[in-house]
Amino acid sequence: MPTGFTNISTAKEPDLVTLTIVRVKGSDPEVALPERATPHSAGLDLRANLEKDNRVDGILLAPGERRLIPTGLKIDIPHGYEGQIRPRSGLAFKHGISILNSPGTIDSDYRGEVGILLINLGQKEFSIGHGDRIAQLVICKVESVTIVEADTLSTTMRNEGGFGSTGS
Repeated sequence: MPTGFTNISTAKEPDLVTLTIVRVKGSDPEVALPERATPHSAGLDLRANLEKDNRVDGILLAPGERRLIPTGLKIDIPHGYEGQIRPRSGLAFKHGISILNSPGTIDSDYRGEVGILLINLGQKEFSIGHGDRIAQLVICKVESVTIVEADTLSTTMRNEGGFGSTGS
């Protein structure tokens, strides 16, 4: 194997972060908890846990429409971490389904139900079924910072060069 590459099958497993999950009262306990699609997936798939009156027919999302989709879950994310809600690439590519505030952030002190703010950027109506995978949850470390006000900043090669300043 070339120098600098790691064989994924023998790579050390990362340290695990524990997520405590509680199902919301009235949610369907048959809907799977967040899980990875493959052992090395970065995100945990989140599923729609629709209200009882929508479970059979699902929810139609018209082109341009946005809707908060319930997951039926509350998550206890440890201090020093955040949950990022990201779109599923297959839904985005095949149907134009995305997340409005992508990535959405779940702060470590939030204890309410996780909702997914979906938007249909496609040309056709999209049906969200009960139990469908609708988003990904990625747990990321958050660094604490100290804010220092100053009169100047350090200089760099780029300095104040903005959009497009490093090439096309």
